[in-house]
Amino acid sequence: MKLSTTRESLLKPLQAVIGVVERRQTMPVLANVLLQAKENSLAVTATDLEVELVAKSEVDTIDVPGDITVPGRKLLDICRALPEGSVVKMNLKGDRLTVQSGRSKFVLSTLPATEFPVVEDISADRSLMINQGELCQLLDKTHFAMAQQDVRYYLNGLLLETGEGKLRAVATDGHRLALCDIALTEADGELNQVIVPRKGVLELQRLLEGDEHVQIAFGSNHIRVDVGNIRFTSKLIDGRFPDYGRVIPATKSNVVKASRDTLRQGLQRAAILSNEKYRGVRLEFNKGSIRILANNPDQEEAEDEVEVDYSGEQMEIGFNVNYLLDALAAVNDENVEVGLVDPSSSCVVRAPSDKASLYVVMPMRL
Repeated sequence: MKLSTTRESLLKPLQAVIGVVERRQTMPVLANVLLQAKENSLAVTATDLEVELVAKSEVDTIDVPGDITVPGRKLLDICRALPEGSVVKMNLKGDRLTVQSGRSKFVLSTLPATEFPVVEDISADRSLMINQGELCQLLDKTHFAMAQQDVRYYLNGLLLETGEGKLRAVATDGHRLALCDIALTEADGELNQVIVPRKGVLELQRLLEGDEHVQIAFGSNHIRVDVGNIRFTSKLIDGRFPDYGRVIPATKSNVVKASRDTLRQGLQRAAILSNEKYRGVRLEFNKGSIRILANNPDQEEAEDEVEVDYSGEQMEIGFNVNYLLDALAAVNDENVEVGLVDPSSSCVVRAPSDKASLYVVMPMRL
C-alpha cells in the first residue's frame, strides 16, 4: 500500500470511527483500524466486535492499492499533531507502515488485514428511510433512560419498534421509562422489535447531524445505518424487551400543569441537600403548588415551593430527583404536564403539545 493525500482527508475518517476503539482490548487487532486503499478512496474501519464503523474519504493519489491494520489512536494522534493542510505520504514495507509529512516521519507496527473482524453482509430483511434530524431527536429523547451494566442485559439498550406507520424508541432501567414516536412515510403494518446496545446508540447519536435522509437496515442479528460517508453497524441484543405498555398508567386522575423551567429550578435547588446516593426528594402536591422537600444523613434539609396549576387531591410522593430532572430536560416545551394516580403509582411527564413522547418515573420510599 502506498498513497499520498492531505492531513484532513485522513483525520476526518479517523475521528469518525475512533470512538469504538477501546483502550483495553481482548484481541490486539481491535486496538487497530483497518485501512483499505483502492480507486482513489480510503476506507477506515474500527470495531469492538459489537459496533463497527466504516468511514470513507477521497485521497489524492494511490500508487499501490492494498489494506493493512495500524494502531488507531496512534495514527489519529499523528494526524492531529501535523500542521493543517500538510501532505501526508503512507508507504507499507513488510510489516511496517511509514507515515511521512514534511520533515516528520513515523514508522508504525501493523497486523495483517486478514486478522481484522469485518461485518460484510447483515442479511437485511427490511429497511426504511428516515430524516437524520428526526432520528437524532428520537434517540435524544429516550437514550438517557437506558440501564448501565444491568444483569437484565436487554435493558442495557434501546428498543426500536416499527409498525403501524411509525418508528418508536423505548428505554427503561426498571425505575423510569422514556418513549418517543416518529411517523414514517412508508407504512408498515407488521410490528417488529430490535434492541440496540447502549454503545451502539451513543455512537449513532454522535454521527447524526444535518437533515439528509439516512437508510436503516434491520437484519436478524444486526442493524446498519448509512450516514453520508460513514457506515454504522451494530449487533443487536438477543432478548425479549419487557411489555412496556404495562408500566404506563392508563388513567391519570390528577394532572399538574407547570412551567418546565420553574419546576426544574425548584427541583435543582432542593436536590442540593438530598441524599447523594439515593437522590430522593419528597413532593407534596397541594392546590396551586408543589412543596419539594429533601434531606440527607447529615440531617441537613432543603425546602422549596413552586406555583403550579393543580386542583387534584392532596398527596405526597417520593421520587429520585435525577429521574425527574432528566425527564424535564427531554421535554421540548415551555410547559409540562405531570400525570398522577396515587402515592404508590408512577407519574407520567410530558409536554401538553407533544403527544409523541412521554416519560414514566416510578415512586420511591423515603
